[in-house]
Parts: sequence; structure tokens; C-alpha cells
Amino acid sequence: MADHEALADARELLPEERLKQAALRRTKAIATGALVLCVAVFLAARAFQTNWPMLSYVAAFAEAAAIGGLADWYAVVALFRRPLGLPIPHTAIIPANKDRIASNLGRFIEVNFLAPEPVRAKLQQVDFAQMVADWLTDRARSDELSRFVGRIAPQALTAVEGSGVGDFVTRRLVDQLDKIKIAPLAADMLGAITADRRHQRLLDEILVMLGGFLRDEAALDALRDKIRDELPSLARFFRADAYLLKKIVASASTLITEVNAAPDHPLRAEFDQFVEKFISELRTSAEYEMRADKLKRDLLARPELKTLATSFWESLRVFIEQDINENDSVVRRHLTDMFVEVGRQLAAEPRIRAEMNEGFVVALSSFVEVQKSGVAAFIGDQVRSWDIVQLTRLIELNIGRDLQYIRFNGMLIGGLAGLVLHIADRLLFTN
Repeated sequence: MADHEALADARELLPEERLKQAALRRTKAIATGALVLCVAVFLAARAFQTNWPMLSYVAAFAEAAAIGGLADWYAVVALFRRPLGLPIPHTAIIPANKDRIASNLGRFIEVNFLAPEPVRAKLQQVDFAQMVADWLTDRARSDELSRFVGRIAPQALTAVEGSGVGDFVTRRLVDQLDKIKIAPLAADMLGAITADRRHQRLLDEILVMLGGFLRDEAALDALRDKIRDELPSLARFFRADAYLLKKIVASASTLITEVNAAPDHPLRAEFDQFVEKFISELRTSAEYEMRADKLKRDLLARPELKTLATSFWESLRVFIEQDINENDSVVRRHLTDMFVEVGRQLAAEPRIRAEMNEGFVVALSSFVEVQKSGVAAFIGDQVRSWDIVQLTRLIELNIGRDLQYIRFNGMLIGGLAGLVLHIADRLLFTN
């Protein structure tokens, strides 16, 4: 026992452990003193009970109290060590059963603390989503997160390039694009443009272009030559080409001016009808669909598309690597703003937080359910690995003082029992 005490004292105790140890020693001293007092009272009462017969009752109480206190002392000591160092069976119970205690402790925690119901109930009390929102809205933390993401992003892109994921994504993108019907999509896009007559701007640009053509001398000379080539010789002799060109230019200029000045000009209405008819045919015509699909397949089959995808990954990685090392990094700044905004939006959306919390509960409770056997085994292994002297001292420091009160109770109950038996003996067997 002395060796155990020396080994236990070898480790420097924490301040709170010193207080517990001092209280335990005081309680032990008081309990031992009370036991010695009971023995002394018993001896004194026995010595003088011939002269004072009533002392027999005191002697009976003190004798039984001493026996009860001694028995409880033995029981308390037997929990932690062998009483007086004697190899008495069923003593040093805690050291002798350390492995069983370790296994039972792990199993007890697994069954009672890591059961699905209490784990889910405890997890449901925690607002994980709010914690995430509060963490993200702290700009300093979001900035650190953006720095971390910026550091690993180039590595992730490099890994993507080397793993073939980039080629896989490119192929998947091409496959998805190949499934898209170009003609109906183009018809829908044109339909959105013509919904508020924005296509009339195209007509305006065409008219501007025609007006510029009519004012271009070289273009007019080419048109005059073309007219002359189509006229009979007699008409060319009378310079009919110049007259016709003049009339054509004048008529066209007048028409352009009128169309530009009148939003409801008939030519604009005819252009509306032309565009509407084209959109309708584009949406329903098999010929247009065939032509659009051929154009799409030709485009997707070009080798430049793969080169473009590879170049995109490389350019993105280089840009991030260069930008992330700048003091005023654009990527990092935008990432930080995004994280902060996500935190604010999350804090303002109780429904989303509730769904996130439910997801956290399901994920964490499932994780605990899968790992709880491992946790129990870990706890058992840790307890088994503890130094037995330290383990015994730890338990004794925390519950030993309460156990000493068992000795007081043993002396009191034993004394009262001895007194009752002595009184019964006098009443029943004394004449």
C-alpha cells in the first residue's frame, strides 16, 4: 500500500485534486479517530461497569460501534487495495477488475448515452445552421476561408487536369449539347426578341446601311454599270442608265426616309410578318431543323473545341494562381463577399436553416450510430491503458470522502444495533 501511495504521489496533483486529497485525509483521520474513541469508550465502560452497571449499555453501544466501524473500514479499503497488505480474497476490487470495469463502462456509455433517441434529441437542441451563418458573417473568418479555398483551388484544378475529369466534363458537355434542338431554341430566342418589337432595330440598321450605300459614289458607279449592261444599245445611247439610277436612288431614299419617320409604316408591318413567318418555320420546319443540327454537329466535331476546353482549365488555373498571391486578390475578395452574403442570407431564412439542421441531425446521428461501438471500444481501451495506481487514486479522490461516511454510519448503526441487542438480552435473560 505504501508503494502505491508513493507511485500515486509521484504525479504532481492538480490544485483541485490537492483540495480533494486534503479533504479525504481529514475525513479519514476523523473516521479513524472515531473508531479509536469507540474502542476507548468500550474499554473504559467495561472497566467501571461493576461499580456503575448502567455503563454496560455504553459498553454494548461502543463495542458494536467499534465492530461496525472496523467492518466498514475493511469494506471501504477493500475497494481500492488489500487491507494491511494481506492477500485476502475479494479485496483490491477495483484494481483486480480493471478490465471488466473498462468493458462495462464502454458498453454502458454506448447503450445509455449513444442510443439513437437521446443522441437525436440532443442534436436537435443545437442550431447548427445558425452557427454556420454566424461564422460566415464574420468577415475575418470568411476572409480566412477564402484564402484557404484560394490556396487549394489551383491544386484542385491541377488534379482535375491530370485525372481526366476535364476530358470527362468536356465529353459530357458535348453530349448534352448534342441533345439540344437548335432550331426550336433559336426560334424561342428570336421570339423573345420580337416580343417587344426589338427586331425593328435590325430593320433600322438595314435602312441605315442602304442609305450609306446610296450615298457611296463607288457603289453607285457599280450600280450604273450594272444597269447599263442590262439596257439595249439605243437606251445606252440616250444615257438612260443615268436617268434610271437617279430615279432608283431618289425612290429608295424617299422610302428609307418614310420608313424611318413612321413607326407604323407598311414596310415595317411586312418586316414583322416576315420575321414571324421565319420564326414559325424555324420552330416547325424539318428542313430548318436538319440544317441546324448539321451545323451543330459540325461545330461540335471540330478539334478546336477540345483544345478550347483544355485551354480553359489551364487559363483558369494560371489566373487563380497569379491572382490569389496578390495583396488585393480579386478572387479572394469576391469569395469573401460571397461567403459573408451566404451567411447573411442563411441567417435570414429560418426555413432553410431548419432543413439544414435536420440534415445535420440525420448525418451526425447516423455517424454516431455507426461509430458508437468504436467509441465504446476506445473508452474501454483507454481505461485499460491507465496506470492502475493512478486510476485507483483518481476514483478514491472523487468518491473516497463519501465512502468514509460509510464508516461513520457503520459505527452509528452498529452501536444502535448492539445497544438494542444488549437491552433485549437484559429483558429476556436477566432474572
